[in-house]
Amino acid sequence: MVESQNTKVDFKTKANFLGGLTSRGDLLVGNKAIEYYNERNVRDFIQIPYTEIKLVTASVIFKKKITRFAIHTKKNGDFVFNSPENKAILRALNKYLPDDKLRRSLTVWDYVKRKFKK
Repeated sequence: MVESQNTKVDFKTKANFLGGLTSRGDLLVGNKAIEYYNERNVRDFIQIPYTEIKLVTASVIFKKKITRFAIHTKKNGDFVFNSPENKAILRALNKYLPDDKLRRSLTVWDYVKRKFKK
């Protein structure tokens, strides 16, 4: 079993990790890191310390609903998650990350507009 980096957990929920094959597990927002543990495979886990996070982007539709969010790290790439409680996860992350690191991701229309401007 893997040892948690957190000493205190602020928020815990079920979530899906969308990296290649989708896996279901527990997502924990604690005082030192965000952690994901797979339900079926104990060796499948992700621990991302807050010092390693470069940016968190949320995919928003209809100006209200958050469908998924991605954590962009400095060294290890991107991790995409979705959960029924995405807003609550991002609110819990906002305690430990500054506001400029939490952003809305670009929509398809924004990408098209950027291409035509170039």
